[in-house]
Amino acid sequence: MVRPEARKNYGELIEPGRPLPYITAQRLNGSTVPLPSLQGQWLIVSVAGGACDQACEQHIYLSRQLREITGREKERVERVWLVADDAPVKPELAAQAHAPQVDAQALRVSRAELEKWLAPAAGHKLEDHLYIVDPYGNWMMRWPAQLDANKAKRDLLQLLRASNSWDQPGRVGVMLMPAPAPVAQPEAPASAPSAAPVAAPGAKP
Repeated sequence: MVRPEARKNYGELIEPGRPLPYITAQRLNGSTVPLPSLQGQWLIVSVAGGACDQACEQHIYLSRQLREITGREKERVERVWLVADDAPVKPELAAQAHAPQVDAQALRVSRAELEKWLAPAAGHKLEDHLYIVDPYGNWMMRWPAQLDANKAKRDLLQLLRASNSWDQPGRVGVMLMPAPAPVAQPEAPASAPSAAPVAAPGAKP
């Protein structure tokens, strides 16, 4: 897991990091995708319902701007909007969430499952923050509500520099976590062999 120097980071470090949960998300077109398949890129994650209020739209805008200002490193960063309800998404927002360069995704997930993975700061809601997930799939940073984009930019650039020696654009160069193996069911104990009958004294074999 990549860690910036604690004295310099703006966002709150999540220790230990929390791996992407093994749940199935749904794209806006109805197809499904396992959430751990997002490993391999730095992710800027926002959370909101499909109606997407003004704060949600601001997060979509800020995540796009933060990705762009990383310059040539932007191909290592992807934006993810986790839609935490069944409300329809307006077409204009869907277009922003799914850019032609495939740098963004909008995925519906169960709020109950999401709350087992992400957590807001005290006194806040999940929707109040942007979250950072590293290429190994670990949620490792939460930016404050009322985001200061310049300070967030410094965090993001520092993380990209720290991982430059091994992280590559696209989902390559990272060993993805395998799905958990099914738990083997214990076998029923074998029946003990029946004891041979004991011959009575003087009986013929």
